[in-house]
Amino acid sequence: MQITDEDYQHYKPLLFSLGYRLLGSVMEAEDMMQETFLRAIKLNEQNIDNKKAYLCKMMTNRCLDTLKSARYKREQYGGPWNPEPLLLEKWHAFDPSDMMIQKEGLSIAYLRMMEHLTGDERAVLLLREIFDFPYSEIANIIEKKDENCRKIYSRAKQKISLVENESLHYEKNEVIVHSFIKALQLQNMDALLELISENVTLYSDGGGKVNAAVRPVVSRSNVLALLFGILKKVPEDFYFEVKNVNTQPAIVIYMNGTLQSILSFYISNDQMNEIYITMNPEKLAIF
Repeated sequence: MQITDEDYQHYKPLLFSLGYRLLGSVMEAEDMMQETFLRAIKLNEQNIDNKKAYLCKMMTNRCLDTLKSARYKREQYGGPWNPEPLLLEKWHAFDPSDMMIQKEGLSIAYLRMMEHLTGDERAVLLLREIFDFPYSEIANIIEKKDENCRKIYSRAKQKISLVENESLHYEKNEVIVHSFIKALQLQNMDALLELISENVTLYSDGGGKVNAAVRPVVSRSNVLALLFGILKKVPEDFYFEVKNVNTQPAIVIYMNGTLQSILSFYISNDQMNEIYITMNPEKLAIF
């Protein structure tokens, strides 16, 4: 089997999408994708009938190796960990519909929930549910029996079930985000009580590099107190835009002329159940 330039262009979106969902990192997914192609070209295997499955197996294995080493890093991470945001308009080189296959499994809430899964559970869940691989191919990719893959999938589905009620309706969620912004600006408490769940949790990811809450902020009253406190301290040149981040509307915030943070949301039943503030400069560097 020979990997051609056409193969590279055809399978690049798929491999990036798989790697990003497995790792929650744009930069790492890109690195793994490039390494996979380079290794495939060097190996130049002759007895390969299915290039897609072959490349996905190589990509998955590289990502699973990376996840093993990432576990320790996550344990030492400075505060809550949020996935690296993916600003879709930046990826003009890809057709977003091709790159992501579908929007399911791309939200910050979903990717964050993936942290509760083992490497094999992530791989089986994604390959089966998002990329629609048959169990026979999944078994070959992760080198386990079909029956084991079915059991792994069942466990993964149970663990990820907490975000199954997430709304992925972009336009509807966009209205909620804009209403949230307006209510915050006007300090309209009645509106905020409707928009934000009473049991909301806010995860602030500064990576130990910028000032951020080192623990999750729980309850609507505590989250609102934090947000109002932040608003009081913003500089005069503060501004924001609502953009498509991980296929969902997010608030992209600029201060002092540079990108300062991104607010993403887990919306269910027309309410914000979780809020993710990503401020780690390393995770915003690709913007």
